[in-house]
Amino acid sequence: MKLSLNEQNAERVIEALLFTSSEAISIKELKKNLPTNIDIESVIEKLQKHYETRGINLKRVGKSIVLRTAKDLDHLFVKKKVKKKSLSRAARETLAIIAYHQPVTKLEIEEIRGVSVGSGTIDVLMDLEWIKFGRRKLSPGRPVTFLTTDIFLDYFDLSSTKDLPGGKELRELGLSVRKLNQD
Repeated sequence: MKLSLNEQNAERVIEALLFTSSEAISIKELKKNLPTNIDIESVIEKLQKHYETRGINLKRVGKSIVLRTAKDLDHLFVKKKVKKKSLSRAARETLAIIAYHQPVTKLEIEEIRGVSVGSGTIDVLMDLEWIKFGRRKLSPGRPVTFLTTDIFLDYFDLSSTKDLPGGKELRELGLSVRKLNQD
């Protein structure tokens, strides 16, 4: 299939912006640099296909895209490899609950975990920029909710939280899955 001149130019613009950026670029930001008649999703899909067998891959991170080294070549960059972050069990459980049940309040996290959540646990996840504040719930006291961020998705190499393992997969790993009691 032959690309129109506008689509070819759009690919070039997207590539240039991604190559010069060290961080993911939002699709909204990309649209600002392209003609309005361009179907940006189809251009991104074409670029993903083009790069899937290359040394770099175009990855989705939430509502953004970024260029990353192909997984099979990351051994070449041992010095630049991301340092694994060590989290307490409470922080890991809290992060998992937020990822699977977002938007979720602190009280709901405590209901699921069965113990109270220390403010330090939330602070650690906020400092890592893996979670953020969401909207307030329309319930008494209007509690704040928590959501995962694109930085969380990028760190765990996920396009969206839909890529997280499902309940069946977790049970196969021997993990128990308790659902939030929705009213």
